[in-house]
Amino acid sequence: MKNTSPIGIFDSGYGGLTVFRAIAERLPAYNYIYLGDNARSPYGDHSFDTIYKYTLECVEWLFAKGCQLVILACNTASAKALRSIQQRDLPAKYPDRRVLGVIRPTAEVIGSYTKSQAVGVMGTRGTVNSESYLLEINKFFPEVKVYQQSCPMWVPLIENNEHLQAGADFFIQEYCNQLMAQSDDIDCVLLACTHYPLLLPKLKKTFPDYIEILSQGEIVANSLVDYLARHPEIEQKLGKTGSKSFYTSGDPLAFDAHASIFFGEPLKSAKM
Repeated sequence: MKNTSPIGIFDSGYGGLTVFRAIAERLPAYNYIYLGDNARSPYGDHSFDTIYKYTLECVEWLFAKGCQLVILACNTASAKALRSIQQRDLPAKYPDRRVLGVIRPTAEVIGSYTKSQAVGVMGTRGTVNSESYLLEINKFFPEVKVYQQSCPMWVPLIENNEHLQAGADFFIQEYCNQLMAQSDDIDCVLLACTHYPLLLPKLKKTFPDYIEILSQGEIVANSLVDYLARHPEIEQKLGKTGSKSFYTSGDPLAFDAHASIFFGEPLKSAKM
């Protein structure tokens, strides 16, 4: 597989396209395959076992497509499936493959964005209830206090393209208020769902000016650059013709109609 393997990027639906977009901008030469499990989306309210099962099936599908490296561009999958896949499945069945997530790269740097040592994390119920960000941030920045807020209505609003309409304002204001009510010290808010960057125009108007709002795409892209530099045994297997392929477990026509909102340009997908 030398010099032919694409980088696999997986998400439960569309949100991972915001991460893919940042990675492709940072590393344009590489080949990529994106897979959205739209037929079973959203993952946020599923059980640990179900999310693990779905995620592993999609990772193995990407492996079968030749991917040596897969990025879980989904916070829920990263929170509930990544550790099991890394510790159980890769050593047993795929010792030469690698699967990375989006939580650890963010946790490694978030402390540099806060002066008050208080950060807010906004995500799906699955991500928040997993407490993955609490655990990971504490490993790197034990002095930082983390306040979490689940935002169950945001993904449905975004996937129905209602997120910039006036009707979305109530739910945006509601969750932001609930987060800020937890502490007056919060000066940095992490959008711990890859859908949420599409809400940035409204979030910037809702939060006080002193709040720094972080989305994960650029952070994950920079982390991937560093990872490839440190792991030439993986990097040397990667194809570099700049190709991008998109697959969905759902309806490709429906996927294409929504995906451009996240990816920033028209695309054409196929059924997985």
